[in-house]
Amino acid sequence: FGQLYDHYMPMIYRFILLKVAQREEAEDLTHQVFLKAWTSIGSKYSEKGLPFSSWLYRIARNVVIDKYRRTKPTVDLDEDLIEITSHLDLEQKIDIKNDVRKIFDAINKLKEIEKDTVIMRFVEDLSIKEVSESLGKSEGAVKLIQHRAIEKIRKIMEDNG
Repeated sequence: FGQLYDHYMPMIYRFILLKVAQREEAEDLTHQVFLKAWTSIGSKYSEKGLPFSSWLYRIARNVVIDKYRRTKPTVDLDEDLIEITSHLDLEQKIDIKNDVRKIFDAINKLKEIEKDTVIMRFVEDLSIKEVSESLGKSEGAVKLIQHRAIEKIRKIMEDNG
């Protein structure tokens, strides 16, 4: 399990971080995901020809949903943006920060299933099949959710300039 943790932890952490936008909280939730996986791997995981990550993403999604049920989320991406843009001049940093904020705001206006689909497909680069397994949806449903999410993001971005 240690090898599985070392391999999949960065992906699961990144997925959760994009949903909660705070490092400490993402670390705690990632720990919960792997604890749940550890305690239920023998009874709830079954090999279906898909990557182990599909099962972990499903657990991660449920952990984040449970967290949102308990608390209202807050967003603070400034620290991560500073690291990403450290080599750019001030004007470029401001432009990127504004663009990222607009995209993040647009994604946050999506339904949870749409947010999850966008993050898994375009940030984590999972296949349609992997996303469908993680979300418990058919591949056709994932394609439709993805298409609608992209159209919503496009419209939100156009409306906001």
